[in-house]
Amino acid sequence: MKWFSRGSSSANRGSNPRLRYDRTGYSDIELLDLYQAILLPRMIEEKMLILLRQGKVSKWFSGIGQEAIAVGCTKALTAQEFIFPLHRNLGVFTSRGMDLTRLFAQLQGKASGYSRGRERSFHFGSKEHAIVGMISHLGPQLTLANGTALSLILDGKPGVSLAFSGDGGTSEGDFHEALNVAAVWNLPVIFVIENNGYGLSTPSEEQFRCKQFIDKGIGYGMKAIRIDGNNVLEVHRTVKAEAEKMRHQPAPLLLECMTFRMRGHEEASGMKYVPKELLEQWSFKDPLTNYETYLKDLAILKDSMILEWRDQFLQQIDVALETVFAEAEPVPDAVRELEAVYAFAPSPEAEEAVWSPNNPRELRLVDAVREGLDQAMERDPNLVLMGQDIAGYGGVFKATEGFLEKYGPSRVRNTPLCESAILGAGLGLSIAGKRAMVEMQFADFVSCGFNQIVNNLAKIHYRWGQQARVVVRMPTGAGVGAGPFHSQSNEAWFTQIPGLKVVYPAFPAEAKAMLLYALRDNSPYLFMEHKALYRSLSGPVSEGIAELAPGKARIVRDGTGATLVAYGMAVHWALSLAEEFPDFDLEVVDLRSLQPWDKATVLGSVMRTGKVLVLHEDTLTGGFGGEIASTIAEEVFTHLDGPVMRFGALDTPVPFAVSLEQDFLGYSRLKTKLKALMAY
Repeated sequence: MKWFSRGSSSANRGSNPRLRYDRTGYSDIELLDLYQAILLPRMIEEKMLILLRQGKVSKWFSGIGQEAIAVGCTKALTAQEFIFPLHRNLGVFTSRGMDLTRLFAQLQGKASGYSRGRERSFHFGSKEHAIVGMISHLGPQLTLANGTALSLILDGKPGVSLAFSGDGGTSEGDFHEALNVAAVWNLPVIFVIENNGYGLSTPSEEQFRCKQFIDKGIGYGMKAIRIDGNNVLEVHRTVKAEAEKMRHQPAPLLLECMTFRMRGHEEASGMKYVPKELLEQWSFKDPLTNYETYLKDLAILKDSMILEWRDQFLQQIDVALETVFAEAEPVPDAVRELEAVYAFAPSPEAEEAVWSPNNPRELRLVDAVREGLDQAMERDPNLVLMGQDIAGYGGVFKATEGFLEKYGPSRVRNTPLCESAILGAGLGLSIAGKRAMVEMQFADFVSCGFNQIVNNLAKIHYRWGQQARVVVRMPTGAGVGAGPFHSQSNEAWFTQIPGLKVVYPAFPAEAKAMLLYALRDNSPYLFMEHKALYRSLSGPVSEGIAELAPGKARIVRDGTGATLVAYGMAVHWALSLAEEFPDFDLEVVDLRSLQPWDKATVLGSVMRTGKVLVLHEDTLTGGFGGEIASTIAEEVFTHLDGPVMRFGALDTPVPFAVSLEQDFLGYSRLKTKLKALMAY
């Protein structure tokens, strides 16, 4: 099998200035259809450049010179196959038949656009058109394509996903993670590299040392082809043929398309950094004028046809623009904007079912988590579990032990060590209509997938209404002698990110109930599970399904002397304090959920007791307790009989030695802090 080919000689810069076309297998109608498909985005581009000079649009990323790639790829796929475009892929949107009025409204930030004014240019998607728009970080979208492709495999449906990358974007870690996962899982993804020679102003020789990108395919064990990206027939024929093969025998493809952008990265950046002779060389390879000349030479295309189509397209463009320019700017509505942050949440079962369970059994916290996952898998055949060593090994904490045998390797998937790629694949699964649970082997490792969580999972519903049904399980916390990279309490990294739900159950019954709810919700979750509680804590857990929604705290001990507000392991610290100091008559509030968090229950308790200590295992500086304390001081200050006090761990990394770790957590300091509060 020849896996690596350079394609036509015209793929090499500086070769014959006229492109060479091969119409074999194409009817006259098909050839003309491709011409119109290139002409429309070119005319939109030309119009936008005029509007930019007139100050009627604020920014434009031009794809002039690269249209053949977007058009050829899109026209080669079926309308249901997902495409993940970037800045210079206007031809994807037009080739999918997107309404120009709504598209221009999106580009202008109007309320009738796909993002309702919340996003810029092509940073949006449309499920109707099977298009998933980019985020500015570029690389992460490649991993989402893995998820939509995986969905096809799971459903046994023939199909492919196609994702674009610029040559500069191939330096991103997500590019490498995406290719590796696609190769390991034999996913039908076409990774298209638009090699235009520059990453903004940085030329290729300052970005990488490989001679051609198809050489990277060797390292990932995938087929790789290099073609002339300005030749629309070559692009279309290659993608169509390869996609057809992949539908029947899934495997990824790396497709390098040689091209050049004839404008700046965006118009404000200009082109001074590009040698004049290079621009001249590529001007002879314009994908529209070359193809137009070719069709004229074949006597298929006439000037009258070109004029007719140009008039037709210009009228469509002008009418759409007039409509959009006449539309008022979006009217701010804080309630509407806040409601758009999260997707629709299901109604939970009554909380009484959690604490008054049918057929309760004593389960350890890890067993409650396992049972919740098991029942969720039984309930929802579209749920897929992914993570390092979660299959045959059952995960390092054995939360998925036995699942591989019960549900099979398709739904219980071991993953390579690439957190970002797996989180992105989870979002891709959600886009395709499924759900994903991604287990971080340790919560600390989530930093390797931070961008996916805070910029993709968290924001996608607000940006264009797409659900991100992904639950990220996070074994967290110290007290197990695991050192600074396996012990961090990192929940506060995520509580300030709108769009994420962050929960932290302290008891087995809640762990199962909140997990079951999260795996039915339509928003992304960070699900914190304290490692030290996995096997040290047991409690009654309902045999059946009882769900618990986030956002409601629980008073786990009534009292009148002072309020202790805590979550996770700190709840058990608070209960220990209440037992050790019975004369203080402490009320203990378990937040259970940090985003959203239950202000009403916390404030109500503080108003009754008059004193409050907010405690958590996380370091004091920047911990979530600061948000709680600030809210208390601002909203119920007049009810306080002492200062709002906080307690957290030392502001150091988590040390390894047990003696140092215990001092880091500082339970003895916590008792001193409580005594100081009660002395007021």
